[in-house]
Amino acid sequence: MMMHNEGYIKFEARWTLGPPLPDADIAEINHWRQHVFELGFIGAYPDGIGFGNISRRWDAAGRFLISGSATGHLDALDARHYCLVHAVEPEQNLVCCEGPVIASSESMSHAVIYRHCPEVGAVVHAHHRARWERWMHRLPTTGAGVSYGSPEMAAEIVRLLRETELRHSGVFITAGHEEGIFAFGRNLAEAVQRLGQLK
Repeated sequence: MMMHNEGYIKFEARWTLGPPLPDADIAEINHWRQHVFELGFIGAYPDGIGFGNISRRWDAAGRFLISGSATGHLDALDARHYCLVHAVEPEQNLVCCEGPVIASSESMSHAVIYRHCPEVGAVVHAHHRARWERWMHRLPTTGAGVSYGSPEMAAEIVRLLRETELRHSGVFITAGHEEGIFAFGRNLAEAVQRLGQLK
């Protein structure tokens, strides 16, 4: 029986409990999260462990809005399920965030994409076994020994951005994170479209 090591936060979190953002501020990301959930890229395994997350750039200072930890299994989210990430320091394994829920365990991976790609406005982390297997090493792929949500994963993403066509294709596979696929784009629509184009 396969065991899933999903959703466990590996970084030091400096989380400030705060009120939900206004509904208008989460409406677009929530729309696309629902779409990705219905496509099966975000969800939960039979053992109840959730997977997948979605984010969008918040401002030019590098902050971003992301779905919260342990929300993948929920069939619908609202403002209580999103968190604003203020700062990420991969070298210190540190994520600073604020909101009604702690930021996703993949926040560090989202952060390095925003940091190194100023043109990117949205990131989706999905799970899909068939597409993961089909596209591994055909698309930019992280090392097999690199775990999700870690400084090592952040460094691998930076390596792929520098050494492959990832910055232009906007999709990569995580060999060491079973079923994991990341897609990013100028906005949420483009990120989700790139994910959906994988067959």
